[in-house]
Amino acid sequence: MIARIYQPARTAMSSGTAKTHQWVLEYGPSEAKDIDPLMGWTGSGDTQSQIRLKFDSKEAAVSYAREHNIEAEVMEPHQRKPNIRAGGYGENFATNRRAPWTH
Repeated sequence: MIARIYQPARTAMSSGTAKTHQWVLEYGPSEAKDIDPLMGWTGSGDTQSQIRLKFDSKEAAVSYAREHNIEAEVMEPHQRKPNIRAGGYGENFATNRRAPWTH
C-alpha cells in the first residue's frame, strides 16, 4: 500500500489559508468499499485508510515514512497566483486619491 504525503489545499468555503501549512501523510485505500446489504452503509475492512498523520514540514513527513518503511509518494503543492486588485472600493478611502470626492 502506498501512502501519500501532501500539503492540503484550503477549503472551497474559505478564502484564508488556515490549516494549509502542515504536511499530511495518509494511506490510500487497499481494498474497495462494499455496501452493507441490511443497512446500506458503505464500509470496508481497511483500517489503514483511517490514519492521517500531520507534520510541520515535508522533510519530517518523509523521514517518518523512511524510518517506518512506508512507501510514500510526495505530492508538491500548487502555488497560487496572487490576486492583485487595482482600484476599486478601497481607493475611495486612500489618502493619496487621484480624483476629488464627487458626492
